Amino acid sequence: MRREPRWAAVGCLVLALTAASGCSAPATRPAPSSQAPTIGPSTAGPAAQTWWRAGEVTGTLASELVAPWSVVPLEAGGALISERGDGRVLELTADGEVRTVGVIEGVVSGGESGLHGLAIRGTDDAPMLYAYFGAADDNRVARMPLIGEPGSFALGAPEVIIEGIARASTHDGGRLAFGPDGYLYVTTGDAQQRDAAQDPDALNGKILRVTADGDPAPGNPWDTRVWSMGHRNVQGIAWTADGTMWASEFGQNAWDELNRIEPGANYGWPVVEGIAGRDGFTDPVAQWPTSDASPSGIAARGDTVFMAGLRGERLWQIDTDAGEMRGEPVAAFVGEHGRLRDAVTLRDGSLWLLTSNTDGRGSPRAVDDVLLRVELVPVP
Repeated sequence: MRREPRWAAVGCLVLALTAASGCSAPATRPAPSSQAPTIGPSTAGPAAQTWWRAGEVTGTLASELVAPWSVVPLEAGGALISERGDGRVLELTADGEVRTVGVIEGVVSGGESGLHGLAIRGTDDAPMLYAYFGAADDNRVARMPLIGEPGSFALGAPEVIIEGIARASTHDGGRLAFGPDGYLYVTTGDAQQRDAAQDPDALNGKILRVTADGDPAPGNPWDTRVWSMGHRNVQGIAWTADGTMWASEFGQNAWDELNRIEPGANYGWPVVEGIAGRDGFTDPVAQWPTSDASPSGIAARGDTVFMAGLRGERLWQIDTDAGEMRGEPVAAFVGEHGRLRDAVTLRDGSLWLLTSNTDGRGSPRAVDDVLLRVELVPVP
């Protein structure tokens, strides 16, 4: 029987939605309060402070989630959460309840495939939900209207805008995000078809950049949907305050990667893995043994990238400067919350972390899976 999610708020949470222009985080950590969370997208604007660190976990926003994969804050408060196995979209309301919005039509789960990334585009009056999911024969992206009001959303009829992305039991990619340029970025895995990553005409092993209708975005390097190639399984994308695009990527047996994404660049898979220094391929900015990372979702605040680790069961914090790594990555929460699936930054200066202990590869606790709120503090 499906468990109904529960919610509890703890500390430093604010009810009012921060203004659309964003706000600077205070120089010192704010005093805890018992109010509800400020909720808004992480693209509200660059933080005044350049580099950040995870501080205390100040709240459990939702619990007893079942194999959650993606969390997307809503403009008017609340958030949507995808569950991989059952194709269900949940709504975390502004007052802390968790309810079912609906089930994405056509989702067929199995292995690592199912319902993956979510993204939202549109105004408060006409929001559109985009979803990446595994169907019977392929992976695809669909969009659908969010009908109703916050706290009582329902899903309208889906429209498939990208299809024909090969699916497999592993390496299905699945992250969606609208970039600062307004275009939709889609990450795909190689779906165990290793050579597809080096085929510029294939959709697999790529980062795609498309319009809201799923067409190739203007300015793409090959006039197709492909933005970058040579990827094994990209699981997270984010932009730092300087506009640099970053992507986290599962390695095979040696190295997991954080890559700076440039249009038309080839990141080497399956010819190379990790830093190789080989002509024609772009090396990662940072790499980790697969036991320390197995990265999934990433988020950015200022010029710090926060990378959720599954097998590594930790949050990696990578400071960047002009597209390069500054210092060494710093790990937080090692082994404290199990597998970490997604990370998002919020307008109130916090970070949300989504665990993934009920996905068949973790050791779930009674409350798993959970969505946690973490206070961010500036690096001195």
